[in-house]
Formats: sequence, C-alpha cells, structure tokens
Amino acid sequence: EACGAQLVLGNTYHLESSPGSELVDELGGLHSFTGWRRPMLTDSGGFQMVSLLHLADITEEGVRFQNPKNGRRMLLTPEASMAVQNRLGADVIMALDDVVSSLTTGPRVEEACHRTTRWIDRCIAAHSRPEAQNLFAIVQGGLNPRLRDLSLDGLMARDAHLPGYAIGGLAGGESKEDFWRVVAQCTARLPAHKPRYVMGVGHPLDVVICSALGADMYDSVFPTRTARFGTALVPEGQIRLKNKNMKGDQRPIDSECGCPVCRDYTRAYLHHKVTRDAMGSILVSIHNTFYMQELTQRMRAAIEAQAFPEFVRDFVGRQFPEDSAPRWVRDALDAAGIPLGGAA
Repeated sequence: EACGAQLVLGNTYHLESSPGSELVDELGGLHSFTGWRRPMLTDSGGFQMVSLLHLADITEEGVRFQNPKNGRRMLLTPEASMAVQNRLGADVIMALDDVVSSLTTGPRVEEACHRTTRWIDRCIAAHSRPEAQNLFAIVQGGLNPRLRDLSLDGLMARDAHLPGYAIGGLAGGESKEDFWRVVAQCTARLPAHKPRYVMGVGHPLDVVICSALGADMYDSVFPTRTARFGTALVPEGQIRLKNKNMKGDQRPIDSECGCPVCRDYTRAYLHHKVTRDAMGSILVSIHNTFYMQELTQRMRAAIEAQAFPEFVRDFVGRQFPEDSAPRWVRDALDAAGIPLGGAA
C-alpha cells in the first residue's frame, strides 16, 4: 500500500492447491485472509497450461494438472475455476481460457482460440457472484491476426456479461514486432470504456508502449524477479547492483525515486547485500515495485494533463539517448500517433 499499488494478483491454481479456497472462504475471503484492503484479482489457473504443460492434460472438459509437490491430480474446468474464484472473493476474476505459448503454431492455436470462446459461456453461466466480482474474458489467437479477430468477435458478442477484457498469450518469447502488433489489433477493437488488460507484461518499456496503444492494466513478476538477480529499474533502464563498479558507489539507486530504499541506502550497501544474502533481493524488490507504481502514476497524470505524447518521448529518450530507439518502438509509437522523429 505504501508504494501506491491499487491491486494485487492471486494465483488461483496455487491458492487452491494450498491453503485451499474453501478455507480462504471460511476465513472471510482473500481480503480478510491476506489483510489487503484494496482491490484484488485472481487469475483463472489457465496459465499453468503453459508453465506446467508437462504436468497437464487439456481436453474440452478442462485441464487436469498433477501437483508438482505432492503428485495429487486436480481437474480445472471453467465451472471449477469460477467456483474457486467465487470462494476466494477477489474483485476481478478471470475466465478460464485455453492458453498456448506465443511460439506455438499450427492447428493447436486455432483449437485454443475456439475453445476459449466456448469456455467463456460456461464461465458466465457458472459465475455465481456477478454483482460482487467482475469477470474478465481473455482474447486468444496467438500471433495470427485472423484468429485474434475471431476471438475478439466471439468474446465481444458476450459483452453484456463482461466488465473487462484481457489480452492473453503474449510475453512468451515472441518478437517485439509481433508483440506490439497483437496488442494494437486487440486494443483497437476492444471497448474503450472497459479495462483492457495485457497479461504477463511488466517491463517498463513494454508498459509505456502498450499504454500508448490503448491498454490499461498489466501484471508481471518481472520487477521482483529481476530484483532477485540484483537488477534495479531506473529511468535510463536498469543497473546491475552485483557489478563490481557498484562496490564503492555512494549514490542511491535512483536520485529521483522517493522509495525508502533510495532514501536510506546506497548502491554500495545494496551491492554488499545482493552479493551475500536475501535481504538485498528484498530491498531491490521494494525499489522496483515503487518504480513501477511511480511510472504508472506519472503516466496517468500525463494522460489527465493531455501531455502523454511528451511523457512518452521523454521516457523513450532517456532509455535510448541520441535517437537510438529500436525499430519496433518507433513503429509501435507511429501506430499510436506518437512519432519519435530523429534517426530511423
């Protein structure tokens, strides 16, 4: 809360594995269980189709997982996902979709696209708390524009039941050119008055580019995962605190940052910690979380002040001085109506 986060995400698969949604429900739901007083979102459990693919069997009924810790089998259907998420009690819940890696090609992508549309009807029918929990659908279709349009058509035909939409199946190793084009295609068609959520995206540059293309929400482990490797986010990009040149650096991570880590600790001290124990990773995680929240707050303020193009050009200019922004960034911002100018 201190860093300004407005919403946190809970992983449905892991929460159902332990402690179990029934216990969480008995204890008053996720808000009461965790002590988090602001909005919460739970995913559908579908991402584990990719991350635990070797332990999953996917059929029209749903997906069967083998718990990697105890070997117990678990069947996750659209109905079961809704029941679990209804018990968990998050403010935003995600429809179960058939997820494939962004690098997958061929018939499997089209199968997942059509199945995701069929499953949204089952999710809508099974959702028992629509007055209290907002159900978001997830656009699939891989990197294929035709399939993305098919998914958009199918989901938007159920718009009356859907307070928001997510763009899934990205941030899995595809090229940045493919990435931004899919985001642009989806945001251009999704209702502008409802949230448009790009799942799995958390790199600062990606967040700025996707926001320019019309997206509103993001989630990612990137800020904390990269912190565990001693990497801090700064306006110019990243600094690696494990590097030897940080050993005697008396500056904060970022002199512009208002987080407690930048206020109280030097790069030298953080270098000492990240090369020796877990406390360093925790401190850098706090900074990176603050950085991302401040970034989105500044973006929102720029949008409200009708100054977003200037914000984007300043952000990109600090990341890529002397007109060195890569081609995909230039192309994406051209499509968003924010040309950078300068060298190609």
